[in-house]
Amino acid sequence: MKADRHVDDMNRSYASRSYPFTNTPMQVDIFREILVPVFGGLGIFMLGLEFMSDGIHNLAVHRMRALLGKIAGTPVKGLAAGTLITGVLQSSTAMTVMVVGLVNAGVVGLRPAISVIMGANIGTTLGNGLIALPLGPLGLITAGIFGLVYVFAKSAKTTNIALAIVGFSLIFYGLNLLTGGLKPLRNMPEVMSAISSLNASTFGGLAVCVFTAAGITAMIHSSSATIGIVMGLGAAGILDWQTAVAFSLGADLGTTVTSWMASLNLTRNAKRAAYAHIAFNFLGVAVMFPMFFLSMDLLQWAMGLFGMNPAQMVLADGKQTYPMVPVAVGIYSIGFNIFNTVLMFPFIGVFERVLSRVGANSQDELEDYSMPRHLDRKAGGDFGAGVVSVQKELSRYVEGAGLLMAASRGDARAPSDTEAHYKSLDTLNREIRSYTAAMLTPDQTPAKADLLASLIEEEDFSASLGEALYQISRRVERQAFSDQARPLVTELLALVDAAVAKRVTRGELGGNVQEDNAPQLLALRKRALDLGQQLSWEERGAVLALLGSAERAFFLVERIFSERLSVSRDLGRFEGRAGSSGLRTQSVPVAG
Repeated sequence: MKADRHVDDMNRSYASRSYPFTNTPMQVDIFREILVPVFGGLGIFMLGLEFMSDGIHNLAVHRMRALLGKIAGTPVKGLAAGTLITGVLQSSTAMTVMVVGLVNAGVVGLRPAISVIMGANIGTTLGNGLIALPLGPLGLITAGIFGLVYVFAKSAKTTNIALAIVGFSLIFYGLNLLTGGLKPLRNMPEVMSAISSLNASTFGGLAVCVFTAAGITAMIHSSSATIGIVMGLGAAGILDWQTAVAFSLGADLGTTVTSWMASLNLTRNAKRAAYAHIAFNFLGVAVMFPMFFLSMDLLQWAMGLFGMNPAQMVLADGKQTYPMVPVAVGIYSIGFNIFNTVLMFPFIGVFERVLSRVGANSQDELEDYSMPRHLDRKAGGDFGAGVVSVQKELSRYVEGAGLLMAASRGDARAPSDTEAHYKSLDTLNREIRSYTAAMLTPDQTPAKADLLASLIEEEDFSASLGEALYQISRRVERQAFSDQARPLVTELLALVDAAVAKRVTRGELGGNVQEDNAPQLLALRKRALDLGQQLSWEERGAVLALLGSAERAFFLVERIFSERLSVSRDLGRFEGRAGSSGLRTQSVPVAG
C-alpha cells in the first residue's frame, strides 16, 4: 500500500540519520547549544515578522485598504486584490481581519469578500516560499545595515522601509539560529522518542499533525510563524519532511481563529465573511486529506525534476542538516492554496447563498447604516453635488439615530441590537466627515470653505446627538421600569422625539427647544422625586440620568439648527463665480 511504502521510506530516512562520527551518546550543553539558539532564534524570527508587518503597514496599509475597497467589486478582481495586497502585507490574518472590517462597514460585499479571502491565502504563501530560501547568514548583516538606516533616518517613509527590511532579514537570521539549536535534539533519545509520535506516515498520524499545527497557529495567531518553526524542525532533522509538510496543512486551519474572533461583535455580513474564511480552509484541508500521500509523490516528483530531494541529508560544520525540507514545505504550501482556490472559486455563488442564510431573520431587511448611500467619491470635484450628497447623508444619519429612540419604545421597525446599530451610525458619520474634509481645497473661495467648515461642525454635533440618543436607548433597555416609572419614561421619550423632528428633520423656525422643554423636564424630575418609596433607588437614578441625557439632546438639537442658520445652505449664491462650474443652482433643503 502507498501509506506502507511511505513508512518504509521514512524508516530508511531515519536510519540514514545516525551521527557520523560516533556511536555513543553525545554530551550536549542544553542551555548553550539548545535553549539559547532555539528561544533566541524563535524570538528573533517572530520579532522579524512583527517588524516587517509594522513597516509595511505603516507604509501602505491605508492605501491598501482604500485600494481593496475600490477594486474588489467582482470575484475575479477580489481574488487578484487579495493575492496582491496580502503578498505585500505578508499577513493573511491581517488581510482577512481587514476584509471583515470592510464588509462590516458595507464597503465590500459578501461575494467579492469571499474571493479576497481566497486570494489572501495564496498571497501569504508567497512569503512562506521566501522563508524557505537559505539566506540565514546574510540576514544578520542586512539587519545590521538597515538597522543603522532606521536609527539615523530623517523621514518617516525611509524609517518604515528600513524597519520592513530589518524585519525581513531577522526572519532568516532567526530561522537559521532556530534550526541550529534544534539539531542537537537528534542526539537525545528521550526527545526523539517523544517527537516520534508526530509522524504523518498514516492517516491517523496525519490527523494528529494537522490538528497539532492548527492548535499552535490558533495560539500564536500566525500561520507564517508556525510554518517557520516547522521548517526549522525539518531542516534540523527533528521532523521528517513529510511530517513537516503535514504541519503546514494544519497551519491553514489555525489561522481562521483570528478572523472569527475579529467578527464576534460585528454585523451579520462581517460574521459571514469570517465564516467563509473558515469554510474555505476547512473544506480545502478536507479535500486534500485523503489525497495527501498522492500529493507527496507528486511533490517528490516535481522537486526531482530540478534535482532536489526533500529527504537528502547534507553535512554542514560536521552536523547533519536537511536543507530541502523548508523548500518542500514552501512549495507544498503554495501549491495547496492555489489548488484550493482553483477548486473552490467556481462555487463562490454557492458559498454566498449558503452563508447568507446563516443567522438570517427579519432584521436583515433593515437598512445597513454603516454604508453611505449618497456619497459619491467620483463627484468630489463638483462642489454643489458634494454638498447635496453630504446633506442627504446627514439627514439619513439623523433618520438612523431616530431608530435608537424607536428601540426605546419597543417599535417593531427598530434594530434588535442597538449597540451594533450605533456602531454602524458611527462608521457612517466618520465617512461623512471624511468626505466633507476631502472637499476642502487650497484654491477655494472663502464662502465655499466657510460652508464646508459649517457642515463639518454640523456633522460633529450630529454625532454627539446620536451618542446622546444611544445613551437614552441603552438606559431604557438595561433598566426594568415599574408601572409607576414607565409613564415618566414614555413622556420623556416623546419630548425628545418631538424636538428632533421639529428642529433637525423638518427645520421649523420659532422658539428654542432647550428653553421650551426645560419646564417639562423639571416637572418630570419633581414627579420622580415625589414618588418616593414607590420607585426603587435604581429606577429613580435611571429616570434622573435619562433626564440629563434628554437635556443634552435638546442642547445638541438646538445647536445643529443654529449651525444650519449660521451659514446659508443655498448653493444658488455660488452661481457664476470663478471656479464654480457645474454647481447646482437650486436651494437645498435642510433635511429630508
